[in-house]
Amino acid sequence: MGRFLSFLYGVIVYLLFFPTFVYSIAFIAAVGVPKTINDGVPTPVLLAAAIDVALMSIFAIQHSVMARAGFKRWWTKIVSPAVERSTYVLASTLALALLLWQWRPIPAVIWQVNDPVAATALMILEASGWVILLFSTFLINHFELFGLQQVANNLLSKPTPQARFRTPVFYKVVRHPIYLGFIIGFWATPLMTAGHLLFAAVTTAYIFVGIALEERDLITMFGDEYRRYQQRVAMVLPFLGKSRSSPPARVRS
Repeated sequence: MGRFLSFLYGVIVYLLFFPTFVYSIAFIAAVGVPKTINDGVPTPVLLAAAIDVALMSIFAIQHSVMARAGFKRWWTKIVSPAVERSTYVLASTLALALLLWQWRPIPAVIWQVNDPVAATALMILEASGWVILLFSTFLINHFELFGLQQVANNLLSKPTPQARFRTPVFYKVVRHPIYLGFIIGFWATPLMTAGHLLFAAVTTAYIFVGIALEERDLITMFGDEYRRYQQRVAMVLPFLGKSRSSPPARVRS
C-alpha cells in the first residue's frame, strides 16, 4: 500500500507540474492564457520590480537548495528516496505557480518588432527554444527527471539504475541544451517589455549560477569523464564556453 501511495503521489505531482509548465510557456510568450508576463495588477515600477525579484528568488533558492546532494542526503532521512524527486518537482511547481499568480507587469516597451516577417521569425525561434528544452528532457529520461520513474521502480520493487554518463543528440553540441532552450524562450520575442526583460535577465543569470552548481555535482559523480566532456563540448552556445584546463588526476569513487 505504501508503494502504491508513493506511485499515486508521483503521478499526481506530475499531473500538477506539466500543465503549470505549459502555462508558464504561454505566460512568457504572452499567448493563449488569461494572464501573461505583460498583464496583471498595475503596480508602481519599483514595487513591481521588488515583488518580481522576490518571486524569482523564491523559485531559484528552492530549485538550487533542493537539488544539491547534501540536501538530498538529509532530506531522504525524512522522506522516502522513492518520492524525493517528486517532492522536489512539487515544490518547484508550487514556487512557479506562485510566480505566475503574483507576477507584476512592468509594461514599458524595450523593443517591439512590427515587421510581420521578422516578428514571425522571432516567434518561431522562441517556439524552437521550448521544443529544444522539452525534447532534451526526453533525451536524458524525462520521466526520471520529473520523478515518475522513481515511484514506478519503487512500485515494481525494481532497483534504481546506476547513473550513466551519456551525450545523446543535442548533448553532443552543448552540455546544457535544456538551459539553452530556456534562454531562447526567454529572449526571442517580438515584444520585450521592461517586466519581461527583468524576468529574462534575472533567470538567465540564475541559469549560469545553476550550471556552475550542477557541473560541480557532475564532476563529483563522473570525475574526469565529465571534465573531458567540458573540454570537448561548449556549455550553452555551440563552440563557446569550452573548458581549456587540463584534466587532473582521475577521481576515485
